Formats: sequence, structure tokens, C-alpha cells
Amino acid sequence: MSHISANDLKTKGISAIEAALSESLEAIVSVRGKDRFVVMDIAHYHYLRECELEAALTETRADLAAGRFVQESAQDHLARLDTL
Repeated sequence: MSHISANDLKTKGISAIEAALSESLEAIVSVRGKDRFVVMDIAHYHYLRECELEAALTETRADLAAGRFVQESAQDHLARLDTL
């Protein structure tokens, strides 16, 4: 994964990001020597979000199949949350 220092980002601007992303899909931005942020192309971000949503859907389907759910009214749900 490529690295961009905050100073490079400050002096070179978006061209520093473009150069880093030409080498890999993601780049880490470091501030004062510590990794702080990750930048990526928007298409790669959308792909990762889709993977995250697909994983959540798979977990939900597994919970439903295993019977790990509660069927109740909205009022009963709120009442149950109040007891937690």
C-alpha cells in the first residue's frame, strides 16, 4: 500500500494522491509519522461498501435460518430495549 505524508499532500495536493493510487488501490496518509487516513478511488470505495453490505446480508440470512430473531410489534421492541 502506498504512503503519502501530510507534507506531500500539502505541497503537491491531489497529484500526490493520484501518484500514490497509480501504484495501488489504496494509499495511507501519515501525519507526523503516524498513519491516520486512507484514500482510495471512488469505484474501489463503492466495491468495498458492496462487499460490506453483502456480508451483512449473509449474516442476516444465517441468523434468520438459525432462528436468532425476535418477532414483535414496534411498541414491544421499544419496551424490550428500555429493559436492556
